[in-house]
Amino acid sequence: MSRRSQILDEIRQTKPFASVEQEALLGLIRTADQLRRRGGEVLAPYGISNQQYNVLRILRGAGKKGLPTLEIGSRLIEQAPGITRLLDRLEKKKLIRRRRCPEDRRQVLCWITAQGRGLLARLELPVEQSGREFFKMLSGKELRELIAILDRVRKMR
Repeated sequence: MSRRSQILDEIRQTKPFASVEQEALLGLIRTADQLRRRGGEVLAPYGISNQQYNVLRILRGAGKKGLPTLEIGSRLIEQAPGITRLLDRLEKKKLIRRRRCPEDRRQVLCWITAQGRGLLARLELPVEQSGREFFKMLSGKELRELIAILDRVRKMR
């Protein structure tokens, strides 16, 4: 006897899914949405969004070299169509700085500021605690299995 899927109850759907693939897809989308909202709740008191946080982490990793705008966009966890507006908001908050590349005036280089690094340092513990809380029901082995499965699914695209 198969058990009723939890996602069916969550979305108040009475009919079974057309396929197990459809159920998996909707379950993954629903889970990703919960993670995104949880991240937003952690970041909101600090005045930044999930995508802004992602940009700051990317730029911190780039170090003193900085990165061109398009390279930042390609590294984002969630692709953002408006990378320039995203960077505008971060620059207005003095969390990043930008400058035209002297060798190629078409490129704009970006760096994280000391203020941006400080914000990431303050966020380290709350973000880590949020992730631990979200996945607390899974063992380390289960988490590694989940990571491997998600890697395989993304590799298929």
